[in-house]
Amino acid sequence: MKNRIFMYLFIFALLLVIFQFVNSKNIIEDYDKKLTNALDREMAVKDTLQLMKDNQITDLYTFKFDTNDDAMQYWEDQGYRISEFIPFIKDELMSLNIYETEDHPLVPYASMTGNKMLIDQIRMLNHKWIIASFTDGTYWGEMLLAYDIENVGEEKELKFRVVESSLYRP
Repeated sequence: MKNRIFMYLFIFALLLVIFQFVNSKNIIEDYDKKLTNALDREMAVKDTLQLMKDNQITDLYTFKFDTNDDAMQYWEDQGYRISEFIPFIKDELMSLNIYETEDHPLVPYASMTGNKMLIDQIRMLNHKWIIASFTDGTYWGEMLLAYDIENVGEEKELKFRVVESSLYRP
């Protein structure tokens, strides 16, 4: 009788161990699947972020004079050194911020605050166009400028022309 009780207890303990083993194995496999899925999703998200970052970097170089070989070649063929040409254009444009009249020579909007309208940012797009932003401290806007160097007699003169502009309101 005692032997049978021990045998039943042994069989019961064995079944309990087998149940625990199978249950633990299923839990571990489930966690392993979840971890694998999470790692796969993480890799996909990282790949997507990297692709977006690469696209943003590419976008930064799009419509920029410094990375436009054709635009630089245009001015180099006319005898200009690009390393001196870009600062020259920007300096000439910024020098227009020093004016005595009420209206800016290029900005097509008058200041509504009593401050002067000033060009504050410039981005050369190519060998013909520039985007510039302007502000009087309260109101701001952007304008597309065309630029060219014209021969006036023996001298060359830099000319800017406003193609289009817009004014934002606070």
